[in-house]
Amino acid sequence: FKFFVFSAFYDRREDRSIRVVGATKTRGPERVWCRLWYTNKNSNTSFSVSIAAKVKVIRENWNLKYSACFILCPLRQNLSAPQSISIVSRLRLPPANHLLVRNTDWDPDLKNFSAGIPDKMAICVKPIHFNYNQALQILEFIELNSILGVHHFTLYNDTLGPQVGCILQDYMARGIVTLLPWQLNMVSQKEIRTEGLFAALNDCLYRSMYRYSHTALVDLDEYIIPRHNDTLPQLVRWLGTRLNTRTTGSYSFQNAFFYLQWGDDPSIAKSMDNVEIGLMTLRKTRRRTKLHPHKQRSKYLCRPEYVVEAGNHFIWEFIPGHGTLNVPPDAAILHHYRVCEFGGNDCIKTASVVDRTAYRYKERLVSRVKAKWEELKTKCDLPDLPYPPTTPPSIPLTNNNTKSKLQSVKNTVKQS
Repeated sequence: FKFFVFSAFYDRREDRSIRVVGATKTRGPERVWCRLWYTNKNSNTSFSVSIAAKVKVIRENWNLKYSACFILCPLRQNLSAPQSISIVSRLRLPPANHLLVRNTDWDPDLKNFSAGIPDKMAICVKPIHFNYNQALQILEFIELNSILGVHHFTLYNDTLGPQVGCILQDYMARGIVTLLPWQLNMVSQKEIRTEGLFAALNDCLYRSMYRYSHTALVDLDEYIIPRHNDTLPQLVRWLGTRLNTRTTGSYSFQNAFFYLQWGDDPSIAKSMDNVEIGLMTLRKTRRRTKLHPHKQRSKYLCRPEYVVEAGNHFIWEFIPGHGTLNVPPDAAILHHYRVCEFGGNDCIKTASVVDRTAYRYKERLVSRVKAKWEELKTKCDLPDLPYPPTTPPSIPLTNNNTKSKLQSVKNTVKQS
């Protein structure tokens, strides 16, 4: 059976261990050992200690053949954290992998660790695939979230298009983005869930731990938008003044679909700004009236040091004594911009309401995206943005759409 490992972390919480993120057989995973590598400082030589590992399958796997998993290597009282680790299937076999252990005790960027976790926010995004090359969308995602108070983004590269790859390289050079390789030799949706996303999300969770006070796990078409506060840090502080958040390990936000089949905001029809008319959060202001309940389509902002296992829509496991705060929708919701989730166009018949909360960021967002587009246009071979249409398409909101109206919707989606 396939058995892959990706990263290793020193987990100092509760029972000390090395936690390895990997992917393997969902049911009855094979027995493996942890080979811990140490350096003898006196002789400058290496030696190893082998201990039995425990494989813990991550819970969201659709019962497919393979699943993301943790390989746990408990550290006995006399064992310190190793410099590196290998996972082996036989004690006498040479290792086929060698992972550096990420240990915040040794991180030079966290010299003042005793002073507390840096008050900064991060975002984790699941593996990017299908040669994703939506240049304007990636700029909108990074710049709007930066306005919202996010300091760093971690993304995983399954397959990226050239223009988005070039844009991300620029943000990487500025220390804003970490882009990690993600070529997993398992067939997505047949052998394992969506490019093994739960291995990536939990890898990102542990990378963020102790480096950022809060981390959001969202997709490129999702934004956590406060309704009263300007930024996410302000929202967290505001919630702390009204609710007891001392034991809060994550903040859950209800999902609101802004279906792309609905027509653009009327203000876009009057705009002569070719950046403004291309930004999803400004074009699409009509959303489904009914929000999804928490744990269904919801996303969250978590405190990584209190989380053991992260899921897609909610936290599966916290360290004891911590849990989820369901954020009231009048404080913030998740804006989710996508086509109808079940195919076709029937979603536009659902009850809807116009929500322009994101327009609070309009001027700052347009300015920042425009500046970045011009800065990278030549370097990343970005195309000329389309000129504003003289007659923008309009999609009716009636419940008795004719066949011709539905065809108009399909054509609009294709153009988008």
